[in-house]
Amino acid sequence: MTSERPTLFSEIQRLFERTYASVGINLEECLIDKARCGQLSRLAGAQARELSELARTFLRTADGRLHVGIYYSRWLIEQLERHDPRTGLSDRNIRSLITFVEEINHALHAALAFQNGQRELASEDFARDLELQAGVDTYLVLLLFVAFFRKAQRVSAADRRWLKFHLFARHDPNAYRDPNLRGRYLETTQLAAAYTRHLDTLNGLRRLEEIRSFRALPYASKKAHILALLGPGGKVG
Repeated sequence: MTSERPTLFSEIQRLFERTYASVGINLEECLIDKARCGQLSRLAGAQARELSELARTFLRTADGRLHVGIYYSRWLIEQLERHDPRTGLSDRNIRSLITFVEEINHALHAALAFQNGQRELASEDFARDLELQAGVDTYLVLLLFVAFFRKAQRVSAADRRWLKFHLFARHDPNAYRDPNLRGRYLETTQLAAAYTRHLDTLNGLRRLEEIRSFRALPYASKKAHILALLGPGGKVG
């Protein structure tokens, strides 16, 4: 008798936990339906109306506990079921996979931050930290998916350009009317793109050490680290 295949969600959570640390909970239990997403979006205020309708992560602290809600639209799940990225990554499923991975990443890093004593989860710096971390980690996950289907697990320069186009270049921060959201996504997308260029120069072991050290930094230090890697007068973009 064969065991049931793990879900894509659980596989990605385990991958992140092997890279960083275990959160001690099954984040799949934090999935919420459309009705609950609507309730939490209304409570989140005006900014939430500009966020993606495809997927959202909600964070709230109360009574010394962190409450997490992860929402995926039915359309997004159907796309991933129809074009399962575990059987190949293509233009048909890469955008859906990016969205799927980013929400898991948001929830996981919020849980790790809370475990480490961070309580200011509603701050702008923390929101930017989650977006920057998700851009970096999602790129590394995409590399693994591509490598799995390549001979000798070699990822070409063309593969990397394709991944970065979908992850970074296609993202349009100017689509947000709210200036704070526009600034958040512009800055974090540029920083993530710059940092992944650095990660591409490292071997596997050195890259793992680098990203573990990077994750532990607060957002301002992450930004300073990336700018330092760019050299004197370095700018993102």
